[in-house]
Amino acid sequence: MRKDEFNIMGDIKLIEELKAQLICVIGEFFQLLTRGSNVAKDAVLECISSAMIILYLLGEKLGYSYLQIDENTKEKIRIGIVDEDNQENYGDALRKLHHHLKERRD
Repeated sequence: MRKDEFNIMGDIKLIEELKAQLICVIGEFFQLLTRGSNVAKDAVLECISSAMIILYLLGEKLGYSYLQIDENTKEKIRIGIVDEDNQENYGDALRKLHHHLKERRD
């Protein structure tokens, strides 16, 4: 087996591991939400941030840069703000998120 084939197989294995981790985190998130108001807010926050990290890593392994993911996310938010159907459901939240992404600097 050639070295580049080994790398491809390693990437595929990592992608599968990331997918499995994402499913587990989302399952844990849903399980936490079924517990109602007794849920530890820290546990919910852990699930949300873990899912975001896994999705970034998965996107990068699939060939997308973090910048591409960010830019595509901003564009989807911008479209959601303009979309009249989303205005009544998510309009304010999307505007806040757009502002947050626009203003954050690391």
